[in-house]
Amino acid sequence: MPDTAIRAQNLSKRYRIREVGLRYHTLRDAVTDIAAAPLRGLRALTRPTRDSERGVVWALQNVSLEIPQGEVIGIIGHNGAGKSTLLKILSRITEPTSGFAEVRGRLGALLEVGTGFHPELTGRENIYLNSAILGMRRAVVDRKFDRMVAFAEVEKFIDTPVKFYSTGMYLRLAFAVAAHLEPDILLVDEVLAVGDAAFQRKCLGTVGEVAREGRTVLLVSHNLATITCLCNRVLLLDHGQIKAYAQPDEAISIYLKDLPAVSPDDLLGRSDRSGSGRMRFTRIAMCNGQEGSEVLRSGDAATFSLGYVSTDGRGLRNVLVEIKVTDALGGPLVTFSTALAGMSFDELPPSGVIRCDVPSLCLAPSAYQLTIQCFVNGELADLLPSAAPLTVAESDFFGSGKVTKPRLHGHLVLRHSWSLQ
Repeated sequence: MPDTAIRAQNLSKRYRIREVGLRYHTLRDAVTDIAAAPLRGLRALTRPTRDSERGVVWALQNVSLEIPQGEVIGIIGHNGAGKSTLLKILSRITEPTSGFAEVRGRLGALLEVGTGFHPELTGRENIYLNSAILGMRRAVVDRKFDRMVAFAEVEKFIDTPVKFYSTGMYLRLAFAVAAHLEPDILLVDEVLAVGDAAFQRKCLGTVGEVAREGRTVLLVSHNLATITCLCNRVLLLDHGQIKAYAQPDEAISIYLKDLPAVSPDDLLGRSDRSGSGRMRFTRIAMCNGQEGSEVLRSGDAATFSLGYVSTDGRGLRNVLVEIKVTDALGGPLVTFSTALAGMSFDELPPSGVIRCDVPSLCLAPSAYQLTIQCFVNGELADLLPSAAPLTVAESDFFGSGKVTKPRLHGHLVLRHSWSLQ
């Protein structure tokens, strides 16, 4: 059984919110506060106050978990769920209000852009300074210095004060130092989202290499696709408490179910759409093509109906429509398109319903999202991401008694046969 890298027991962290007044604190205010202090203490003894009255917020509440050595753990949750607070406690930046956490091994943390960097020092000087803070000996830094600089891609600016660096350059240099520390445990917060796509791929590759070397990684991210690809297990936090600690698919499914529901029957009120507005989708409905049921099964016929309206009350010409099926993380899987089908609606009335018939829904049983868009005379008129959820139920698609699973077999199911040639 693998050794435990991190163990937390009843870990809690409380913050007190203090209101800051807009006026000056005068001498009379100070004298009044001193005179009233005994009375406030007496009130506290005779009448206990609630946390909400005292302006107290619990960032973490009774968090207990064990993380084995060599595991890659993703940490997800809404903003303010306590993800960053947990990492700050584990990295000893802040102390818990109650409970304790044991961390076994050298720890490297990248929690905020440029943490530990001095703006007046050059990139070279900050590498040595930050490495010393993280516990790396100078001889080791000398040996790895060129690799750090090459990874950060700041060779031309290495002797320039970092106060002149862009946010991306700051981030690359900070991550380069943390990654080359070769820690037993690496804590990474959402800071990777700041870099460009190429740098994010490089960082994720480094995280993957650290994991393959048997080290422990805790990764906080809102990018669920990254969490799914890299992590063995996922910790879901909700208002400072553990809501799930499970396999990525299970934890992410619980997280997505708690997101505010979007009604597909009233799309006009959506504010997250784009396009010229010449044409707007009003509703989307789906049903089983044979039974008229809203339960769609893998392999069955399916019908998608899109309600629309012309915003100026006139008819529409040369209209193209697309329905894109994405996975729960937003990755595109399949597109139903009038253009791909080799047709367009030359004339449409000011309002109506556009229907798309799919003879066989070749999707594995899982939860999906539908993104819809339309073009009028070649111009994007309306685009609605995640316009409606799509749930595909299990079926014996192949007639073999086996049910496909997206994580093992992929999201698409296609009929095929085997023979010996």
